[in-house]
Amino acid sequence: MEPIFSMTTLQRNPSQVKEAARESVVRITERGAGAYVFCSEEEFERRIAAEREDAAFEARLSEAVGRGIADVEAGRFETSVEDAFARADELRRRRA
Repeated sequence: MEPIFSMTTLQRNPSQVKEAARESVVRITERGAGAYVFCSEEEFERRIAAEREDAAFEARLSEAVGRGIADVEAGRFETSVEDAFARADELRRRRA
């Protein structure tokens, strides 16, 4: 869970909030309601990089699932392990 601090804590003890912001995104409340988020530049860059990685993985996964669906619809699938290995051997021989 991300740390939550009041605006008063930010004003009276900024070093405590800044220390927490080095490790995570900090939520700042105003009159008991969420108002702002605060983090270090390093944490911000780390989060952006993680989101990029997640988005790239999701795109690759979506593409692979789409290819799998197309293969099934086109009848390019095997129903047993033995048939799958035989098909793989056949494809290897063709490409060799």
